[in-house]
Amino acid sequence: MTAVQKVAIAGSGAAALATAIRLAEAGVEVDVFELKAELSTVGSGITLQGNALRVFDSLGVWPRIRELGYPFDGLSIRAPGPGAPVIADLPEVQTGGPDYPAAMGMYRPDLNRVLLERAEEVGVGIHFAAPVTGVEQRGDDAVEVWVNGESAGTYDLLIGADGVHSSVRDMIGIDTKPERTGMGIWRAFVSRPAEVEHSELYYGGPAYIAGYTPTGENTMYAFLVEASQDRAGISSEEAARIMHEQSLAYQGPWESIRHDLEGPDARVNYTWFTSHIVPAPWNRGRVVIIGDAAHSCPPTIAQGAAQALEDASVLSELLVAADVLDESLWNTFHARRLPRAQAVVEASVQLGTWQLEHDRDADAPGLIFGIARQMAELA
Repeated sequence: MTAVQKVAIAGSGAAALATAIRLAEAGVEVDVFELKAELSTVGSGITLQGNALRVFDSLGVWPRIRELGYPFDGLSIRAPGPGAPVIADLPEVQTGGPDYPAAMGMYRPDLNRVLLERAEEVGVGIHFAAPVTGVEQRGDDAVEVWVNGESAGTYDLLIGADGVHSSVRDMIGIDTKPERTGMGIWRAFVSRPAEVEHSELYYGGPAYIAGYTPTGENTMYAFLVEASQDRAGISSEEAARIMHEQSLAYQGPWESIRHDLEGPDARVNYTWFTSHIVPAPWNRGRVVIIGDAAHSCPPTIAQGAAQALEDASVLSELLVAADVLDESLWNTFHARRLPRAQAVVEASVQLGTWQLEHDRDADAPGLIFGIARQMAELA
């Protein structure tokens, strides 16, 4: 017997689909409602740490993800300027344990597709062009969900996994929202030079951080972090030109990246860094938020996806193991998830703050290594 028999989930990202898969495998009836008309087929890359890979294994998708992505261990630090010399090769903590690589780069749309296919395989109902537009608690044991302005029925639980700008979060009266940290990032999906076998970062130069991560045998994503600016309305051609110009101080594999940015098919996007952490509780009655709806952070530690997946894993584990959905279950969920997510958010923001303040005495490697060791412990 599970604590819930019928669940609605808002959103179709990693946290939403991971939760849906685990619950459906346990015999729960699950409906996923997604605002967009179809699964996104555009995007750049994503870095997945070992603790994220461990969750994928529990969902039955790790072999397919390993096949499509680019697993690696280690991190190199290069200096800007002539020759881009490697100044440090750092080992990475295997946060998922010895059975998984320390990290993996992957094309984000491929990850979305693998999770969606698995969800459909285990019987999850997937509904596109179906935004959740209203919720109403029905006593202590049910919630009615409205989609596109009409009732979609009554459920034992609604899970808001609908991202940073969560509508479900607003509907249940949670006021905590993402705030800009002062940085913005250019990302481009490009070809991978043979010499790039793991993530590499450049500190200094015109950007706060420049870097790239392999995502496949022939692909990688590159990024430049700057002081946040209003980049709204910039064409794809202009975005590629700006990223090209800002990368001129960086050599090594950046020569290949610039070649791709000059091509007609260059794909570049820009986003601001934001952060937030919703204090406990993340639920209001029979509605709960997880993933980016509950917490977000700059990608300076590359733990955002892993934390969203851990939310999904812990919540579904508790729902499957319990007979009733009561305050004890919520207390356990928050005790296991809030301190861990908060540690990642605070460390990620701190790394950015040190750079914005040009703090040369900051111990960034020590902070990164400390968080990695903490993430290596089971959530």
